[in-house]
Amino acid sequence: MTISPYLRRLRELVGHELLVLPSVTVLPRDEDGRLLLVRLTSCGLWATIGGVIEPGESPHQCAVREVREEAGVDVRLNELMGVFGGPGYEHTYSNGDRTCNVSIVFDATVTGGRPTPDGIETAEVGWWHLADVPEAHMLGFSRTLVGELGLLDP
Repeated sequence: MTISPYLRRLRELVGHELLVLPSVTVLPRDEDGRLLLVRLTSCGLWATIGGVIEPGESPHQCAVREVREEAGVDVRLNELMGVFGGPGYEHTYSNGDRTCNVSIVFDATVTGGRPTPDGIETAEVGWWHLADVPEAHMLGFSRTLVGELGLLDP
């Protein structure tokens, strides 16, 4: 898990207490409708792409940055798919840090680059047809999100 200087400072003040964090999730798709997911180094689970919005950063800037960092590609953000949060978006990290994300979700199209893991946060990237998304092997936050969006419904 990488942590920004901003979050590191907050953690020094509040320890492992639950933090509600503004974040983005980006759902890049290709011309065949496949969804780009990343496999996290921290737990080995597949996840949607995204992260916490940093101070001074817009949601749009954060979304573009996170996709570049985690998956090595550039995107055009399309429609806003919604804003999600609540109990299904809580996560406890291996070090005990607790978070609850309120996530702004963007549909996106890859415009450049080649999907590549960063080797720090992400160990693998992969294109998935919606019917084949590894739901049983997804991070809880991501599984909740794709379920709420109805992406996996037949």
